[in-house]
Amino acid sequence: MEHLLLRYFGTTELGEVQVDAIPAATDRMLVDLGLEKDRGKRFGLWSLLYMLDAAPDLDVAFEDEADREAARNFMDLVASAGQD
Repeated sequence: MEHLLLRYFGTTELGEVQVDAIPAATDRMLVDLGLEKDRGKRFGLWSLLYMLDAAPDLDVAFEDEADREAARNFMDLVASAGQD
């Protein structure tokens, strides 16, 4: 995740990201997600997009049901972390 933050925002701290930088970065991430073939890298990109409320639907992002299930688990973890 730190690598992705550094690549798209120039920092490893999400809290330091300038709000006006988010739209352009998410556009680049969505393009990269569409081009990425590595399942792990796709999941990482999708996860960051999800945290930025810009992730595509699971059936669009992932062909494999196991990847969609992993994404659902990630969504549940994020939701439960926000409840504390």
